[in-house]
Amino acid sequence: MTKKQKHMLIRILISFALLVLLKAAEILHLVQGLDQFPTGLLCYLIPYLIVGWDILYRAARNIRNGQIFDENFLMTIATFGAFAVTEYAEAVFVMVFYQVGELFQDYAVNRSRQSISELMDICPEYANIEEDGKLKQVDPDDVSVGDIIVVRAGERIPLDGIVEFGTSFVDTSALTGESVPREMKPGSEIISGCVNGSGLLKVRVTKEFDDSTVSKILELVENASSKKAKAENFITRFAKYYTPVVVCSAMLLAILPPLLFGGNWMDWVQRACIFLVISCPCALVISVPLSFFGGIGAASRVGVLVKGSNYLEALAEMDTIVFDKTGTLTKGEFRVSQVLPSEEGGLQADELLEIAALAENYSDHPISRSIKEAYGKTLSVDRVSDAEEAAGHGVKAIVDGRVILAGNEKLMKQAGISVKMQESAGTSVYLAVDGIFAGVIIISDTIKERAPEAIRGLKQVGVKRTVMLTGDVRRVGEAVAKELQLDEVYTDLLPADKVEKVEELLAMERKGAKLAFVGDGINDAPVLSRADIGIAMGSMGSDAAIEAADIVLMDDDPSKIAKVVNIAAKTLRIVRQNIIFALAVKALALVLGAFGVANMWEAVFADVGVAVIAILNAMRTLRVK
Repeated sequence: MTKKQKHMLIRILISFALLVLLKAAEILHLVQGLDQFPTGLLCYLIPYLIVGWDILYRAARNIRNGQIFDENFLMTIATFGAFAVTEYAEAVFVMVFYQVGELFQDYAVNRSRQSISELMDICPEYANIEEDGKLKQVDPDDVSVGDIIVVRAGERIPLDGIVEFGTSFVDTSALTGESVPREMKPGSEIISGCVNGSGLLKVRVTKEFDDSTVSKILELVENASSKKAKAENFITRFAKYYTPVVVCSAMLLAILPPLLFGGNWMDWVQRACIFLVISCPCALVISVPLSFFGGIGAASRVGVLVKGSNYLEALAEMDTIVFDKTGTLTKGEFRVSQVLPSEEGGLQADELLEIAALAENYSDHPISRSIKEAYGKTLSVDRVSDAEEAAGHGVKAIVDGRVILAGNEKLMKQAGISVKMQESAGTSVYLAVDGIFAGVIIISDTIKERAPEAIRGLKQVGVKRTVMLTGDVRRVGEAVAKELQLDEVYTDLLPADKVEKVEELLAMERKGAKLAFVGDGINDAPVLSRADIGIAMGSMGSDAAIEAADIVLMDDDPSKIAKVVNIAAKTLRIVRQNIIFALAVKALALVLGAFGVANMWEAVFADVGVAVIAILNAMRTLRVK
């Protein structure tokens, strides 16, 4: 409990104790005139002002600033009216119970903020720079790209970079929601905001602080509350018109019936006060934004950043999800999966891999790197001469005096070499030695371990259509789609083609349904922006993709999408429950109050009681299974 909440609780308890003592003295006739003016007014004003002075102050301040019709004004007018009709105890109790509701609200908001404030704690306070053999603490803003920083055990990593020295396990739970530490060693990419485990690390900085992962996350979190859902905007507009209407209605209720039909003025003024207490829109104004805030907090706890409650609402309405392939459903790590020598080439598999690695030695293409990694031995560069690369086709080189061609079928066709086509689910690198087809090496991109679970999870939460877009050839794309049991796949697409395809899919959507796109590369940014919901991979994804996306998966785990859809659906369900419950109880109580059936105690329940129930219901959004 915060210091402010403790002070409020003390005020409530003191005021309630005084109220009980005064009411007991009134019932037992220990003090004369407690139910009459001016004795009763003066005595009951003491607990009233103890608990409600801040409400009166805010009401006066808002009136001075031109913001008249809010809950502070309603409570002030209603309790003043109760004092006017000598309902002194009721006036104090209304203010005490209203402040109990405010205390609940403040506590609930703090609970909702807690999960997000834990994320805000990832901001590093300093970075260690080594100078003259000693460590010096500097502001992370003052560190430049290329500098070496030192991260000791237990310290938070201040900037993104690459490990140059040391091994350690790093706690990434604050960013990714994953409890298992990740091993870091020389060459590993490391992101800011994580906590170093037991070993000392020296890190070469690759991004300035303003461009670092931690800086971008903090910016996303700070801006999340500015993007409101339709339900939130509805409540804001509703309260804007609702409050003046009920104040005018209460005034008419106090004046018109005694003028038109006669009767006791005090009775109708009391009904108007009851009407005002009931009409406070606290339950809606508090619980709806609180529910969305809790949903965003719950998502952050599982390692997913949602940039606004409008995107949380859209997720609950999603029925189509479109995936990029490489880096999203697959690891984007090319590996040699098969080495297939031909009969006419007369080479063994290890010999075929060796001459391919030598031929590809000077190329930095991902496929070339994967072949060299698969060979795994030191290459004698003096065995290679006249190496040249043909963009989009492959390489040609002289290895041990023999002409080696390594590339796709187009390269073989140009050289007039007949090859045995491979219908595998990977990229085929064909090899020829002195004009004779020597064999083929299959390079495959591996599917992420959690990708099948991600697709199954999305189906379970109600997503009707799963689609994959890829620039790969048809056989590769279809093999991945079949393994993951996707509904549709579109292959051989350029970045511009992906945007066009998403436009087509959007046009096919039924009214009210939403389409999400999941991607990680810089070429995915236009598609992420065009989809109803853009979801980016945050850990290894490009800055452009993260900037363009509406939702960021901090650990690149696609199975988290189903979790967030569940959180979004639960949040929307709770919001609807609170709206229906609050409006139904208010409507019934307002009618009863206008006809004199409801008294001030029932009015307090219809206002504060409903608000407390709605707030407790909204807090359920924080619970994540």
